[in-house]
Amino acid sequence: MGLTEFTATGRVTVFPLRHLVVAYSTRSGDARGLGDIGVVGVVDEQSDGDELWRLAADLGGRTQAQDRARWILTQASRARVVKAYSDLPDVKWTAHVRRRFPLDALFANHEVLMTGRMTLD
Repeated sequence: MGLTEFTATGRVTVFPLRHLVVAYSTRSGDARGLGDIGVVGVVDEQSDGDELWRLAADLGGRTQAQDRARWILTQASRARVVKAYSDLPDVKWTAHVRRRFPLDALFANHEVLMTGRMTLD
């Protein structure tokens, strides 16, 4: 997938993951506003988000793409639930998406995972 970029305003959870700073938000695939797309990005101008997939393989021991996607979403949703990190309720953010990955089943209330780089205003 080539680069897809979009900007939104909403809740963003920012958390450390190994040597990365990661941001997580959601996006809706239709007008219902269900947040069925998980957007997980590395907060670093040099990143393309592939670091997340490598960590899922290295730390999570996941070899299949579906398992790696679920591991990434687990880390993001865990950070949001425990609120141990920065939870920004209403921030403008931009996602620079390099990978759009449809899940084979609903996971953590998401049907799709988008990864890449995220910038926060």
